[in-house]
Amino acid sequence: MDDFAEILLTVPKLTYVRRFSGVMTKTGGIMKIGIIGSGNMGGSLGKIWARKGHEVVFSFSQDPSKLDALAQSGGSGARAGTPRQAAEESEVVLISVWPPALPQALAAAGPLTGKIVITCMSGLKPDFTGQTVGLPTDRTSSLAEELAGLIPGARVVEAFNITFAETLASDSRSFGGEHPSIFYCGDDAEAKAVVARLIADADYQPVDAGGIRTARSLETLASAWVQFAVVSGLFPDLALKALRR
Repeated sequence: MDDFAEILLTVPKLTYVRRFSGVMTKTGGIMKIGIIGSGNMGGSLGKIWARKGHEVVFSFSQDPSKLDALAQSGGSGARAGTPRQAAEESEVVLISVWPPALPQALAAAGPLTGKIVITCMSGLKPDFTGQTVGLPTDRTSSLAEELAGLIPGARVVEAFNITFAETLASDSRSFGGEHPSIFYCGDDAEAKAVVARLIADADYQPVDAGGIRTARSLETLASAWVQFAVVSGLFPDLALKALRR
């Protein structure tokens, strides 16, 4: 396994890289993926995976024509459908909705028992004015943990919440020849291995961050990261890269 696809097993040091040019591709077997929440994040990830040869169903948008457009741009392996179809016909389900819409999305999807469910959501709110210190919240657990409690029997993995939709929508995830890291966490080893592969398929470096409880820290990092990027004026051409000794 090459350095790009290697799954890191320790907590690494962090740096960041600015965007330049470069392209890297990744291949693998076909997976069936349902997208529930086909907005900027879900729509872009779905298109990336479809173009890598996976079968993708786009669903859950206020504008049905957007689903058709995403399916068309994703190629022959992509199509539009309902959240129920996206869930029932897929091995992996990405849930990418605003937290207030989560109950509606889950109700529309139906049972998710046995599915690998990826969440890139966060329950924390960045302060884009840059006036506060820290991320004030009344939450006592992560949104990923909350989601896992709502869909018992599903295998929940958190990932993709430290990258920007603009990065996903661009032609390349290369930053000066470097590829950003994506931290992922969950309690099911098999599910995490599948998600690590999908992270690599999206041209990121997968970094195993441990069990689902790590999502408390990961969601905090994600919200602080986007806040920093915006306040510093470096958004959106900025990404995190994990290094280790």
